[in-house]
Amino acid sequence: MTKEQFQEEIRIGIPDTLPEPKAYDKEINHAPKRKEILTDEEKKLALRNALRYFPKHLHAKLAPEFLEELHEYGRIYMYRYRPDYEMYARSISDYPHRSEQAAAIMLMIQNNLDPAVAQHPHELITYGGNGAVFQNWAQYRLVMKYLSEMTDEQTLVMYSGHPLGLFPSHKNAPRVVVTNGMVIPNYSKPDDWERMNALGVSQYGQMTAGSYMYIGPQGIVHGTTITVLNAARKQMKKPGGPTDIHGMLFVSSGLGGMSGAQPKAGNIAGVVSIVAEINPLAAEKRHAQGWVDELHYSLDELIPAVRKAMEEKRTVSMAYVGNVVDLWERLADENMHVDLGSDQTSLHNPWAGGYYPVGVSLEESKRLMAEEPEKFRDLVQESLRRQVAAINKLTAKGMYFFDYGNAFLLQAKRAGADIVMPDGKFRYPSYVQDIMGPMFFDYGFGPFRWVCTSGDPKDLATTDRIAAEVMEQIKAEAPEEIQGQMDDNIHWIKEAGKNHLVVGSQARILYADCEGRTKIALAFNEAIKKGEISKPVVLGRDHHDVSGTDSPFRETSNIYDGSQFCADMAVQNVIGDSFRGATWVSIHNGGGVGWGEVINGGFGMVINGDADSDRHIREMLLWDVNNGIARRSWARNSGSMTSIEREMLRTPGLQVTMPSIVDDEIINNIL
Repeated sequence: MTKEQFQEEIRIGIPDTLPEPKAYDKEINHAPKRKEILTDEEKKLALRNALRYFPKHLHAKLAPEFLEELHEYGRIYMYRYRPDYEMYARSISDYPHRSEQAAAIMLMIQNNLDPAVAQHPHELITYGGNGAVFQNWAQYRLVMKYLSEMTDEQTLVMYSGHPLGLFPSHKNAPRVVVTNGMVIPNYSKPDDWERMNALGVSQYGQMTAGSYMYIGPQGIVHGTTITVLNAARKQMKKPGGPTDIHGMLFVSSGLGGMSGAQPKAGNIAGVVSIVAEINPLAAEKRHAQGWVDELHYSLDELIPAVRKAMEEKRTVSMAYVGNVVDLWERLADENMHVDLGSDQTSLHNPWAGGYYPVGVSLEESKRLMAEEPEKFRDLVQESLRRQVAAINKLTAKGMYFFDYGNAFLLQAKRAGADIVMPDGKFRYPSYVQDIMGPMFFDYGFGPFRWVCTSGDPKDLATTDRIAAEVMEQIKAEAPEEIQGQMDDNIHWIKEAGKNHLVVGSQARILYADCEGRTKIALAFNEAIKKGEISKPVVLGRDHHDVSGTDSPFRETSNIYDGSQFCADMAVQNVIGDSFRGATWVSIHNGGGVGWGEVINGGFGMVINGDADSDRHIREMLLWDVNNGIARRSWARNSGSMTSIEREMLRTPGLQVTMPSIVDDEIINNIL
C-alpha cells in the first residue's frame, strides 16, 4: 500500500460499503474468550450499541456477524473492519493531518497496536490481558479520521475508546481528553467491567494502553532493572550476604506484554534469571526479539543449566515454558538457593487470562474460564495457595521476595494463601514500599519517556546523548540522597543504545525528577529548534510515577497517613496538566493491579522547538511531578518533605502546606 493509499484509508474512517471479511490469524496471540455474562436482552443491547457506528443499510448484514463474535469471543471486536495496512508507528509526516499534534497522536496509537508491541493486537489490547486502546475497530477508524481532520483549535473527547466527537477549543487546550472505565464506584467490581465491556460502553485502559503512551516493554525494563539492582543491594547488605550481584538468581513469571521485560532487565542488572511463561507463543516471541536468551521446556533440563550458570557467575536469562507453580515447587524441592523472587503474571485479571492454574493445559484453561468460570476460579486460587507455600519455603532460606505491583499479594490473600502475618499485614512488601517509594517516588524520580516522531534512530541517539549530558550536569550539584539514583540513570541512558531496547517507535525512558525532566525536555526543544533533532518529540511518562497514580497496593503503598485509598492526587494531576500545556490527558479506573483498585492519570506532550513548547515544559512538568511530591510530603514521607522544600526555594510562587510532626509519646501517652 502506498503512502497516498494509506492516507486515503485514514481519511475515509468507517467506509460506507462493507470491507471483505478478515481471516482469523492463528499465528497472532489472541485474547482468550471472555465469559458469558450478558442476558439475552443485554445481548440485544450490545448489538444495538455496536451497530450505531454504521449506516442503516449495513445493519442486516452486520447484526448476525456481530452476534457470532459475541458468542465466539465474548466481545464484539468488528474484525471485518481491521485495516488492510500494516500497523506500526510511521514517521509523523506520513499521517494525513491539519494539526501536527494530532499526527503525533496517530503515531502513538499505531505504536500501541503494532503486533511487535501489542499483546493481542487484533483485539486492540496492548498488554495485561485486557489493557485496551479501543473496544473495537470501528472506534479505531473513527478516531483516526477525526485526528486527520482536527485543527489546533479543536479537542477530541474520548469515552472509554469511543470518540464522542471534535469540540471547538483553543490552541493551548489538550487536543485529546481520554477517560477509561470512569464508572460509578459501587459498580466497579470485576464482573461490572465484564458486563459493561461486553455491552460496548466501557473499557479497561490499563495505564499506558488506553492513553496512547506505551513504548513497548522498554519502559518496564528500566523499572525492573532498577528494582532488581536495589533488591540485590539489599541482599548484599545482609550479614553474610552475597558480595557480588553476578551469580545471583532471580525468579519470576510472565513474558507476555510488559512482563516480557523481566529477562532483559535481569541481563542488564547482571543476574541469572528464570522467568516462567505458560504460553509458548509469548515465550517464543520474546526469544525471537532477543529479550530472553534461552528457552527451556523441561524442568529436568532447566535446573542443571541454572546451577551451572550460577556457579560460573554468568549473566543469562532463561525462560521456562510451563507453569510457574511447577517451577517454584521444583526449586523448593531441590533446595535451590534463590536470591530474589517476584511475580509478573497479570493477577489484576485473574479470571480472564491473567493467570493460569497449575496442572491444567493452556487450551483447557481457556475453555474453563469461558464455560466453567467458577471451577476455573477455584483452580486459580488453589494454584496461588501452592505457589505461596513454595515461595515461603524459599524465603525461609534467605530469598528476598517482593510483590511487583501485579496484585499478587492481594489475590493470594483472597485465595486464602499463607501470605498474611498475625497483625494483618502482608508477609512480603510491595516493591514500592521497600524500594521505589522511599528511594525514587518520594524524591520525584519516575519514568519520564519520549518518542522521536521522525522514526529515525539517529534522532533517538541524539536525545540519548543530550539526556546523559544534562543528567551529568545536574549530578554535579545534586544532594547526596539522590546521587545513587542519578548514577544508575546516567549508566542506563549511556548503555541504552547498546541494549537494543527499541520495540516499535523510536522511544526511550529515563527515571528523572522534576529538575531532570524539565532540563532534558528544554534541551530537546532547543535541539529541535536548531535542527539537531529533525522532527517533533513526544514527551510522556508511565503512570507508574510519583504523581499520576493513586494505587494503595502499588504506587501509593508507602503512603501511611490513611489516604492511600483516596484518588484526589490522580484526578488533580490530570486537571492540572490539561491547562498547563499537555497535548493530551487521560484518567483511568484500573491499571496494573485491577479494575476498582486504582485510579491512573497520564499525559502526552508534543514539543516542536517553539516558545510555546518551552512554556508548556516549564509549567506542566513542574505540576506533574510536584503535585505528587506535595501529597507525599503531607503524608509525612521524609524524602518528599525534603524535596518539596528544595523545590519551594527554587520556584517562585510555589507554596506548599507542610506537616507538623507530632512526637509519638504525646499520642501514646493518651491512648
